[in-house]
Amino acid sequence: MNKERLLILDGNSLMYRAFYGMPALTNSEGLNTNAIYGFINMLIKMKEELKPDYIVTCFDKKAPTFRHKEYSEYKAGRKKMPPELEEQFPVLRDILKKLSINIFEIEGFEADDLIGTLSVLAEEKDMYVYIVTGDRDALQLATDNVKIVINKKGMTKKEIYDKSRIIEEFGVTPTEFIDVKGLMGDKSDNIPGVPGIGEKTAFKLIKEYKSIENILMNIDKLSGKKLKENLLNFSEQAIFSKKLATIEKHVPVEIDFDSIKSYDDKDLKGLKEIFLRLQFKSLIDKFPELKDVKVDMHNNTDTNAYNVEENSLLDVNTDYKEINTIDSLSNMVSTLNDYIFFCYDVNNEKKYSEIELEKIYIHSNQDNFILCINDLFKEDEKEFKILMSNIFASENIDFVGHSVKNFYTVMNKMGIKTKQALFDTEIAAYLIDPGKKEYSLKTLIEGIFHVEIDEEGEKSKIFNTIMLQKLYYDFEKKINMLNMDKLMYSIELPLTEVISSMESEGFNVDREMLDELGDKFSSEIKKVESEIFELADEEFNIRSPKQLGKILFEKLDLPVIKKTKTGYSTNVDVLEKLIDKHPIIEKIMYHRQLSKLYSTYVEGLKSVIDKDGRIHSSFNQTVTTTGRLSSTEPNLQNIPIKYEMGREIRKVFIPNDENGVILSADYSQIELRVLAHISNDENLINAFIHHSDIHTKTASEVFKVPIEEVTLLMRSNAKAVNFGIVYGIGSFSLAKDLNISKKEAQKYIDTYFERYPNVKKYLDNIVEEAKKNNMVTTILNRRRFIPEINASKKMVRAFGERLAMNTPIQGSAADIIKLAMVNVQNQLKKRGLKSTIILQVHDELILNVCKNEIEEVKELVKYEMENVMKGILEFRVPLEVDINIGNTWYEAK
Repeated sequence: MNKERLLILDGNSLMYRAFYGMPALTNSEGLNTNAIYGFINMLIKMKEELKPDYIVTCFDKKAPTFRHKEYSEYKAGRKKMPPELEEQFPVLRDILKKLSINIFEIEGFEADDLIGTLSVLAEEKDMYVYIVTGDRDALQLATDNVKIVINKKGMTKKEIYDKSRIIEEFGVTPTEFIDVKGLMGDKSDNIPGVPGIGEKTAFKLIKEYKSIENILMNIDKLSGKKLKENLLNFSEQAIFSKKLATIEKHVPVEIDFDSIKSYDDKDLKGLKEIFLRLQFKSLIDKFPELKDVKVDMHNNTDTNAYNVEENSLLDVNTDYKEINTIDSLSNMVSTLNDYIFFCYDVNNEKKYSEIELEKIYIHSNQDNFILCINDLFKEDEKEFKILMSNIFASENIDFVGHSVKNFYTVMNKMGIKTKQALFDTEIAAYLIDPGKKEYSLKTLIEGIFHVEIDEEGEKSKIFNTIMLQKLYYDFEKKINMLNMDKLMYSIELPLTEVISSMESEGFNVDREMLDELGDKFSSEIKKVESEIFELADEEFNIRSPKQLGKILFEKLDLPVIKKTKTGYSTNVDVLEKLIDKHPIIEKIMYHRQLSKLYSTYVEGLKSVIDKDGRIHSSFNQTVTTTGRLSSTEPNLQNIPIKYEMGREIRKVFIPNDENGVILSADYSQIELRVLAHISNDENLINAFIHHSDIHTKTASEVFKVPIEEVTLLMRSNAKAVNFGIVYGIGSFSLAKDLNISKKEAQKYIDTYFERYPNVKKYLDNIVEEAKKNNMVTTILNRRRFIPEINASKKMVRAFGERLAMNTPIQGSAADIIKLAMVNVQNQLKKRGLKSTIILQVHDELILNVCKNEIEEVKELVKYEMENVMKGILEFRVPLEVDINIGNTWYEAK
């Protein structure tokens, strides 16, 4: 007969382990959830592996224990539980109750004591016991039938110990572990132990003498005068420490094992409600019994929640009319008025030439329609385009959609005109909370309305479209309430049309030049490889970290910076620290850069050139937390330009035809100008007003020399300080960047703040503001949440402070260039010019300009970019734009 199994979870220990071992997670209410998520995942894993008959969880109570009463300093000095963790305990307790898992906690005793008592009671009933904890103290409870499961590395790895493994691995029995701790003490519990005795000595003594008492009886046999003295002088403290370290196994607790057996009496409805509120979609999937459970989410405390039935497909009218003929489309268009809500499907192709619109889902008044695009297009292409324009370009119909930029792009490809959408729920969701991983309509509906949506089926798509209307009403109010109207309606919404146009236009590529560049890169890579082999005095695989490590740290005997499980680390941080140790290091770094450029931007670009010879990159508005645009497939914003070979990649980007040129319009030091405006620092403002070279000016101030005596090195170092300040740089990082001492770097920073005192004041104030509000905003009220700034971990908190300093600056710069893009595009259209914006790279706009429009476009772009804030706010410093023209992007830049 198989023995029954009891699983005991050490609640506090496992929650701490999950909290510190997992990345931060929050739900839409701002509740921290990472410890709960890690704990429940661990529980699921233990249930699957151990298949227990009984499960209990033991928690510490806040009240003092018998150990505190005997020793007031017990656990004194232990850090208070972080509030981000503390708030998760009540929720976990609620989940455990709904899982029908019994909770044990008694005033005056620790969870360890309850665990010890339960393990004894279970063993008396001839059960196997598994104690899951992150605390090695529990090893003293191990027997042949009681196994200790120690979680390691967050919640991902574990070790299982029974009595025999402990003896084999440590050389002491489980009960002798208590004596080891009595001797060495425990800093985390503030158990004193014996001064001068560490873990190694403690184990050695107990292996030989088996107990503290026996050591004291045989003290004359010990070697080492100081050891003997300490044991004699602190003998009582050693015995007392042992007592404090001993887990009590006879707590007065009654337990009826039948009452805690793992029967299927879970509160499934309540459990699903909690998981939906916490946005634990993956956990719901791990409980198959929750799949068909219907819940009604009524959460008045959550401003994002609506009182909708979880399975609302049953409650809203998802009936629809299928539109697959031109007549039915014409009839539908005649019924539309005021505004519509729509979603759409495209195929999975990546290249612009292969993207196809498949279906459009429309909700208008109480009616739902599904437009079958392929059928309609085939029947009468011309009439189809006219009717579609009558919907999406009509003066009488406003439309609300989700991710409308991609819709514009595919419509433009079909030759169908569209006007600007009234609202885009994806953009709105991003503005309201820019820190989410993604903003799919499904994710938003599930997260905000606490519902589950089946991804398949036409009725699900109609349901999404209906719920889109609810999202619109909610988001519109929030955008207004958060004073983001300007950001939404003057920048982000019109920008969707601009970047859609950029995607459609694409950037022309000289294929022959790309092939030539490929040959040049291959030749340069081989040349650098030969130089590396010569310096190493042998050939080896440069791309192999193992082989490279042997060359650098064994053959060349360079100082080892970092080791990994597989050998020496040769990552970029390590190489940078070795840069001045041997000439081979710079060659290796150059080789890596060249190899990356070759694979990503030579071979990589070849694979994404479309049928028209152009690259149609995809531009994203809802990816970065700062507000900057991003580019993918390929990323044209991130071509490395540290080396000339990297800059040469830009030679392959050319005008659309022989009648065009490439125009580059680049904001000059926009982030420093934003800093001057936001900080209102008189010295910094004056430098820009008088058109000084800001880096030379700063060098003069920091190094206290006349401007005419500023050297190139001084200017370069001042430039690093200027831009470092923008990113909240500290003396350590600046010292590393400039290869100077930390003391000297701190002196640079201190002198900078002496000369620009309002910059220092601004940085201090913005950090305090972020701590208070958990977020910062840009000059146009774009916001970014920074939960890291109030984190209990010092490194995380410091990272949050740097984000608080930089985000308003970088985010404001992003706002400015986005608005400039909108204004430039509007002027190009208004004047009927054929020149177009084709790329944006951070502070730079790239245009394809017709040769006969060059002067007009140069003047137009410069004016719009430099006067972008006119009528919005009085910018304290002038914005300056450098304009360059060339036959390639390389020449223009």
